[in-house]
Amino acid sequence: MAKSRDEIFAQVQNTLVDALGVDEEDVSEGATLTQDLGAESIDFLDIVFRLEKAFAIKIPRGELFPDDVVNNPDYVENGRFTADGLSKLKAAMPHADFTKFEQNPTVDMVPTLFTVKTIVNYIERKLA
Repeated sequence: MAKSRDEIFAQVQNTLVDALGVDEEDVSEGATLTQDLGAESIDFLDIVFRLEKAFAIKIPRGELFPDDVVNNPDYVENGRFTADGLSKLKAAMPHADFTKFEQNPTVDMVPTLFTVKTIVNYIERKLA
């Protein structure tokens, strides 16, 4: 039987509580992994590993947290995403909400795309 969005959220929430040592009430859909939950780059590997285990799925490198676009000079100029870069990032992250990011598409703003909701959306698509 397919998991409901609420069940996926609860499992993602538990995963992030365990991985980051945060309180359950801190893990809301709008919480960003780095700014709100204190995740560092090394934590992203642990989070992916834990999500794979929790949901019995395989998450290819760069699929949930794409870094190849961010670090590619063809897509970023002076710290800002080019039109092609923004398009490529959106294609790489169909599970993310770009509403706020599009107002200021800079490399510094990329962490705002990595929210709990982004992970829940990704897992929901992956399990469908």
